Amino acid sequence: MLCGAAQAAPPTVQDTMAQRMVACSVCHGPAGRAGPDGYYPRIAGKPAGYLYHQLLNFRDGRRHYGLMTQMVDLLSDDYLREIAGYFAALDVPYPAPAPTAAPAALIERGRQLVQHGDAARGLPACVQCHGAAMTGVAPNVPGLLGLPRDYLNGQLGAWKTGQRRAHAPDCMAQVAERLPDADVAAVSSWLAAQPVPAQAKAVAQPPAGNTLACGSAPELGGAR
Repeated sequence: MLCGAAQAAPPTVQDTMAQRMVACSVCHGPAGRAGPDGYYPRIAGKPAGYLYHQLLNFRDGRRHYGLMTQMVDLLSDDYLREIAGYFAALDVPYPAPAPTAAPAALIERGRQLVQHGDAARGLPACVQCHGAAMTGVAPNVPGLLGLPRDYLNGQLGAWKTGQRRAHAPDCMAQVAERLPDADVAAVSSWLAAQPVPAQAKAVAQPPAGNTLACGSAPELGGAR
């Protein structure tokens, strides 16, 4: 019996990025598809620069969630970039959007804000930075489709209250601070109700005519 125990070899674990990132799937779902409760977002296929900046933001205190901070607190810039590249390269299908019970008027207000903005409030259209199809702009601007309404609500609220920040100039904080709560709900409800197009990857070129300066997305026109 002792001899048999001595001869038993420990299981071999492959040292690959996929194996190392298994811990991420506990919250973000298998292959980064998103957690089942809507709180932990999809990270698979997001632009590498965007993911890298979010990891930096958690590590350096611009975003606040204790578990994420503990996960990345001691990791180097180079390794965070490697993690971001791994998840950015994953190409897994999106689920259909959840049915919405939001009033038609709220959904229409959300569509107007996303596609056209609100000049009276100084609000640019979301498509101005996130792309005409809202699938993002590589390498630093994420797509906003395929995310749950409550997650979108929470993130816009975090920008409004200063719980979420990005590199200055923080364009999303500037936008969110001008959004009344009703418009936050409208934008979140419309985005969450839209199907993700078959071509879900971020586009390579930012939209023409953008003047909004974003420190974490210098490729946008206003940051040049």
